[in-house]
Amino acid sequence: MTVNRPRGTRDFLPADTARRSYVENVMRNVVRNWGYSEIITPTFEHLDLFTLKSGEGIIGELYNFTDKGGRDMTLRPELTAPVMRMYVNELQSSPKPLKLFYFENCFRYERPQKGRFREFWQFGVELIGSGKPDSDAEVIALADAMLKAVGVKGEMKIGNLAVIRTLLKGLEPEIVSKVMRLVDKKEYADLEALLDEVGAEEQLKSDLFRLIKLEGRYILPRVKEMVGNIPELAGFEKTLKVLDAYGVDYSLDFGIARGLDYYTGMVFEVYAEGLGAQKQVCGGGSYQLIQLFGGGDVPSTGFGIGFDRIMEICPLEYPAPKTLVLISKPETHLEAIKIAAKLRKYLPVHLDLMERNFKAQLSYANTINADYAVIVGEKELEAGKLTLRDMLSGEQELLTQEEIIEKVSSS
Repeated sequence: MTVNRPRGTRDFLPADTARRSYVENVMRNVVRNWGYSEIITPTFEHLDLFTLKSGEGIIGELYNFTDKGGRDMTLRPELTAPVMRMYVNELQSSPKPLKLFYFENCFRYERPQKGRFREFWQFGVELIGSGKPDSDAEVIALADAMLKAVGVKGEMKIGNLAVIRTLLKGLEPEIVSKVMRLVDKKEYADLEALLDEVGAEEQLKSDLFRLIKLEGRYILPRVKEMVGNIPELAGFEKTLKVLDAYGVDYSLDFGIARGLDYYTGMVFEVYAEGLGAQKQVCGGGSYQLIQLFGGGDVPSTGFGIGFDRIMEICPLEYPAPKTLVLISKPETHLEAIKIAAKLRKYLPVHLDLMERNFKAQLSYANTINADYAVIVGEKELEAGKLTLRDMLSGEQELLTQEEIIEKVSSS
């Protein structure tokens, strides 16, 4: 019987895995150099961690289950809620701000399509304990730096939910939530129908549709005409000045709503070139979640990067290390093992594990595209030397182990 992999999952073969790990490590190096520390949370959590954050409606999208103790559990669909839970459980007394990052797999039970899988990987950052403009700016600039480091070109769009919420302040909270979700999905016909249904004033409708279609670098004066010089815009303007100092290229878009009630102010998204309709590769903003999980009133800012989409368009190629095959006869095989131990400090080394003859071992070296072969012969060992063969040119040299190490480690 053949057992296939589950729908919406993937196998990553050696070349794919090496490239993914390489790109992941490039991003890790960037985020570490900004002073962020890595954390790991459990692959499964209590179901109510996510229903508290996103409502009961999310259950249909989850891989949830009842464990043998009768507890409702789920594979994590995202990582912000687990990080907030970790903070409440274990990090509340830590110095602020806390600067954390993670790279983990997540699970959603949804219809697989191009760029969307049931198991997917998320690279994320959370800055906990500061709601200052500089914190918002740092998080945006870090996302920009990470994407640039892996060669992904994208359009950075930044908004602030205080503006749209000021326009909607006369509506009931549940209606505001529905409006935000429709704005986030850009379902404008349904948005207009909802506003008509609740009897929204014509001025509100006019201002709202004008606002969510405004986009550009210098649109704040027009926004202020609609909502006035609200206090939140002063901090937002400072965030933008700091971003200018970072050299981040962005445009303002007050139609970004993120669709979730816990976002409080600044929000941003990055849309990359080369992905078609599903082109968002990064999204985040400032939010309040910790109080929901039993902690204090602690501001946070963060983002998530869809790593699988990044891999579709990332131009980086894994710089594969040089490889070497040790070729020996039965009489010299044990000596070859000792030599391999020394050479493996400098590059990947393959030993014969199949009891192949000399010719077959050389053929194997060709098959795996090895860069070098080292022939461990009895006469060479007696002379204290080995034969180094360049598999590309076919040239051979009789060298000492030290000379081989110097040659292969400098190539």
